[in-house]
Amino acid sequence: MNVCFLFIFVVFRLTSCFAKRVELNWSVEYVYGARDGSNYRRSIGVNGATPIPAVHVMQGDMLVLNVHNKLDVATSLHPHGIYNNGTNYFDGPDMVTECGIPPGESFTYEINTAAQSGTFWIHGHTRHADVDGLRTPFIIHSNKTPVDYDEELVITLEDWFSQEFYVRMEYIDNRKIDGTFPPNYAGGLFNGYNANRTAPIKFRPGKRYRLRVISMAANNWSLFRILGHKMVVIEADGVRSMPLEVDGLNLGPGQRNSVIVTALNSTDFNYVFEFISTASTVNNESGGKPKNYRGVVEYREGAPIKDIPEQSDKEPVWPDDMALQAADRQPWLPVDRTIDLPVTFYSDPFLVGFWSLGKTLYQPTIVPTLYTAMSMGKLASNESVYAPQTNAYVLRHLEVIEFVISNPFINDHTFHMHGHDFQVTEAGPCGKATGGYPE
Repeated sequence: MNVCFLFIFVVFRLTSCFAKRVELNWSVEYVYGARDGSNYRRSIGVNGATPIPAVHVMQGDMLVLNVHNKLDVATSLHPHGIYNNGTNYFDGPDMVTECGIPPGESFTYEINTAAQSGTFWIHGHTRHADVDGLRTPFIIHSNKTPVDYDEELVITLEDWFSQEFYVRMEYIDNRKIDGTFPPNYAGGLFNGYNANRTAPIKFRPGKRYRLRVISMAANNWSLFRILGHKMVVIEADGVRSMPLEVDGLNLGPGQRNSVIVTALNSTDFNYVFEFISTASTVNNESGGKPKNYRGVVEYREGAPIKDIPEQSDKEPVWPDDMALQAADRQPWLPVDRTIDLPVTFYSDPFLVGFWSLGKTLYQPTIVPTLYTAMSMGKLASNESVYAPQTNAYVLRHLEVIEFVISNPFINDHTFHMHGHDFQVTEAGPCGKATGGYPE
């Protein structure tokens, strides 16, 4: 008994020595600038900075964010992809796990990284503050390196609108009878700035690079590739994967991939990288669809760009969700219950559309859902106490749920479940919509 106690104590002390508290003070405030190189506008930054500097910690560290809200509206932060197991009150969605931080007030988030490592990001989760710039990479470095590489680079892909989110929303809410809309096709930002004017990616011959590529977009899909180079996917959304060779990445909003790129052995040429930002929810009449950007992978300053013609008979190979396999090779989990979640589209007479997951259009409650669950006692297991517009499901502890998500529309969607990883077990056609968004 004494030996066991001593062993546990020593392990605890060793763990405590290696892990640390990484404490950051964030003042969330309005900033002004033209990140796209043309539209000078108000956006949201931290401590006067935009883009917001990336956050790096070691696995096991406790990230402490002391957040002071200098905006004139409430705000909150969501660590995208983090489990928050037992601490989901730090998860961030307003009126789900918290009320949001009122203007002039402060709140501290504590993010435990003991169970995870990989590529994540932190973003606003109240009033769509992420769309206006409240977003930044969050990298949890593993204490073990299962993949060999020489250097790593973080690459962010974003969409960026010429107006603030709620300026555009106000225009839509007060739209004219003819149903006209503001210009709503976003431009693209590469590492925080206009993708055509960004600094080059610098490679050294023969080196192996881990590129942590994060789509911090709100609406657009992002395609990224380096001409003349192959990529090997080793991580998808914070989960280490079996190696998969591809020509480039095709990321929906919120998705992340780590890839290994082996630099060529010559400095005779520099190479082009391509970033394409596109959205199926915007028609071609909006102009500039898709947005195409090109930058430089630099082997030697001043070297000529290698001309690599497109092969008309060969399509680039992009990651296939069903081809990606988790490195732990976990078998399919036995399913306890199946829940159908059809994608549904509603539109009003002015063609303003609303998407829902399930058959109920979600609307925020006046009390955060977590507060209801914590205060209703035995009634907390009754789905009806969570208000009909939340479309709530009550799950049993450790229950394995199979979600069947059917999307009959022409628009691609990514689906992200807070606090969980999940297995994709099947994918295929589900038929086309007979109404709703026009095809």
